[in-house]
Amino acid sequence: MDTLGKIHVDHPIQQSTGDKNAYLLGEIQGHNVVVATLPSGEYGTNSATCVAEHMLRSFTNVRIGLMVGIAGGAPDPKNDIRLGDVVVGILGNGYSGVLHYRFGKTVQEKDFQITAHHDKPPQLLLGAVAQLRSKLALATDNALHRYVAKALQGRRPKVVKEFGRPDPSTDRLYASSFTHQDESRSCKDICDPHPAKIVDRTEWMTDRLEEPEVFYGLVASADELMKDAFFRDKLTSEKAVLCFEMEAAGLSNSFPCLVVRGICDYSDTHKNKHWQGYAALVAAA
Repeated sequence: MDTLGKIHVDHPIQQSTGDKNAYLLGEIQGHNVVVATLPSGEYGTNSATCVAEHMLRSFTNVRIGLMVGIAGGAPDPKNDIRLGDVVVGILGNGYSGVLHYRFGKTVQEKDFQITAHHDKPPQLLLGAVAQLRSKLALATDNALHRYVAKALQGRRPKVVKEFGRPDPSTDRLYASSFTHQDESRSCKDICDPHPAKIVDRTEWMTDRLEEPEVFYGLVASADELMKDAFFRDKLTSEKAVLCFEMEAAGLSNSFPCLVVRGICDYSDTHKNKHWQGYAALVAAA
């Protein structure tokens, strides 16, 4: 999907020696922007760090960064996070906005102790977040919904299918004790026949609409895909984590950035890819 208001097609790119990143140059609201992605099929904090370090060597005037992508949500009655919502990583619960939950120490007869500390997002971006929160709160319509509709307007049916909002009925949060047993078969085949295992969230946030909401708080990050609902619930309860992803912990101390994540699943065994395209587009919005 187009992420830039204007693309600089003919602008020469002087990449530093050893920089193997592929870049897209352009503008957003008058700001010069450089976009890079992780290599296809590669994930994790190390890959993210490598991409960011190469970018900063090739583009020495980069001032701020946005780490945009998808994540698994950590829903609870206090934060009724749904598929297609957005989480923005900001300071909270004593952390900078990113929690490296697998970096720490194990002490005999004690729980694992998280010891990682990450730099907070740049003050400029935190100020922009505060301003954005006010604008969204006072808006008469849902700006994210409007942006998605505009981005998909006139697109080929295949693109609309990949990035459009899936049927809300496919947004199901299963009980933490109910696991997807057979990865060779879809959730629709083996989990949907058990409606009693779906969590009833009708009273969690009675005023929300079927449109993307934005949440602000702690993003949990590590070099592994979170597929454990019990551990998800533990960190949600103890640390007020809002979502789980695999790159942010590799960037926070070397690249001044704000983490923005679209929610595509619930960090449990019930994985599917139906919401990934839409979640990525809403995060970009």
